[in-house]
Amino acid sequence: MSLDPALRSRIETLLQSNRVVLFMKGAPDAPQCGFSAKAVGVLNALLPEGYAHVNVLADADIREGIKQYGNWPTIPQLYIDGELVGGSDIVEQMAGSGELHTALGLPPPDRRPPEFTITPEALDMLRSAIDNAGGGYAVQIDIDARHNVRLQLAPIDANAVSVEIEGVRLQTDALQVRRADGISIDWVDDERGRGLAVSHPLAAPPVKTLSPHEADARVRAGALRLVDVRPPDERAAASAPVAFDTLDHGVEALQALPKDTPLAFLCHHGGRSQQAAEHFRGLGFRDVYNVVGGIDAWADFDASVPKY
Repeated sequence: MSLDPALRSRIETLLQSNRVVLFMKGAPDAPQCGFSAKAVGVLNALLPEGYAHVNVLADADIREGIKQYGNWPTIPQLYIDGELVGGSDIVEQMAGSGELHTALGLPPPDRRPPEFTITPEALDMLRSAIDNAGGGYAVQIDIDARHNVRLQLAPIDANAVSVEIEGVRLQTDALQVRRADGISIDWVDDERGRGLAVSHPLAAPPVKTLSPHEADARVRAGALRLVDVRPPDERAAASAPVAFDTLDHGVEALQALPKDTPLAFLCHHGGRSQQAAEHFRGLGFRDVYNVVGGIDAWADFDASVPKY
């Protein structure tokens, strides 16, 4: 089936008016599929000033028409200078090799190995993990735009920037390598638990704990926003006797707050609130607390709060 001339003209106008165009599901700050998220992760790193994008979920004609236009069956699709580059896998591969930088007229990626510290104990643990995996693996270091770090075993990637320390290969994507500068990796067995402890000086501070007594005082003083993550039926059984927000209508309003807003999260015992607190820390909030013991502990502190 031939492409409708009017639709072809719309697409060509888009491509002629913008050097870089990504046809995707969602938007760069809120991709709505994993493949689109991978593509925007690359482009956001290379083009922080922004680029043209089209949400195909909001335009059914474009969604089907762009597949015909470039004879490419899937979304996302990246165009540079009016030419189809490809989908998310090709975008990632070209970013790793430096080809995408060239296509965008950017300097080649900085492939200097990252500067980080790792203790002998952590090296021993990672070496053991690689040996148990049967070889052919490296420690993959992934760092998001907010400098949250994740380590995992991954197949050795020839395009990655890597460093080998005493037989342990650590690798990271070329687009993330400078974010990895300053990481500390340690192995701990103390009150924090037993396992790897990874920190980055630019990441948001860890979630802190707050007693119900402290939370009560700070909310009453106007120095803290309390968020009860429980559903309405649980709150009806027992609630904190201070002002609090809920998640009944979603998280958008809270996410839009300034990132230095002090937030404390509350649930029944403290488990769900810890998860919510970690989520907001991951969004870049830098003053985040979990109310230890939840509403049950609040009832121990304040007799006006019933236990349930």
